[in-house]
Amino acid sequence: MAQDDNSGHELTTASSSAVDVHRTGDPGTAVIIRDEVENPGFPPHRPRVTDLDPKKERRAERTVYTLFYLSIVGSVWAVAAYMAFPINDNDPGSVRLNNLFIGIGIALALLAIGIGAVHWGKSLMHEKEGVDLRHPVRGREATTERAVEIFRQADEESGFNRRTLVRNSLIGALIAFPLPAVVLFRGLAPQNQDPVELLSQTMWAKGVRLTKDPSGVPIKASDVTLGSAFHVIPEGLNEKEDRLEQKAKAAVLLMRLKPEDLHISKGRESWSYDGIVAYSKICTHVGCPVALYEQQTHHLLCPCHQSQFDITHEAEVIFGPAKRPLPQLPIMVDADGYLVARSDFTEPVGPSFWERH
Repeated sequence: MAQDDNSGHELTTASSSAVDVHRTGDPGTAVIIRDEVENPGFPPHRPRVTDLDPKKERRAERTVYTLFYLSIVGSVWAVAAYMAFPINDNDPGSVRLNNLFIGIGIALALLAIGIGAVHWGKSLMHEKEGVDLRHPVRGREATTERAVEIFRQADEESGFNRRTLVRNSLIGALIAFPLPAVVLFRGLAPQNQDPVELLSQTMWAKGVRLTKDPSGVPIKASDVTLGSAFHVIPEGLNEKEDRLEQKAKAAVLLMRLKPEDLHISKGRESWSYDGIVAYSKICTHVGCPVALYEQQTHHLLCPCHQSQFDITHEAEVIFGPAKRPLPQLPIMVDADGYLVARSDFTEPVGPSFWERH
């Protein structure tokens, strides 16, 4: 026994059977606990009802391949719904019906495959526990032969080749499941027109006035003060039936800088008016709206992927993933002092990938 000088209480020495103190440096720097948890081993094997009753085994097998066939039905349903419930322009109800019935088909296809696979594993496959000892060295020929044997044994225990209805229905479900995705992605492609041609033509034409978005009020050159920026649409856009589609191509940003700040290339001397310039609002990366203008730096910023364009150098790309400058809209002033377009854009607007013929 030892005694604490301060309190006078006796201190009990720790038993060496409980801990082993390794004193290579200061006392207590290493304590190794010997109370290791014993390996409990595997619990006793409990046979399933399908292991004991052949009728229930056959019933489980029928359930599994029925679920796989149901998955095929769901995939076919999704493809049929895509054709039977098309999306019509200006009809929000058609969008809801299309999404509803296609979603039901895809959900049924995926859910049936998942439930069928789980039920197969739980009720029919071999379910005894085992230990796979892993070795840090490269496998030898005997190891390779053993691996082949394991695959053969797994095939026998799962019944993949023996249960032909389950196997064939699973293969059919896996083949049918991607079909709705193929059909849906096909609908994203241009139907009858070349996208390059579609994006090469907008509502802008010679004499079309620049108007404020969304009011449609025409803009005079005197309204555009130094450092200001206007969101612009073509005159008459609001009367178009397909105004959203047209706006997605024709949206423009209008800014006024000091004329001496502009670096104008040869052939574009008449595209601006007294420091007023107009550029497409559609980013040349993936088509996001370039709507942020920094007055001090004269930079346009795309908020989606942070592409930046320098207005003083004809909207050239100075940062980000965009690969080409924003298309410039040639402008001038009419007899009444309103800003009008000289012509349409001289190049396609929007993402650059459309130009890869």
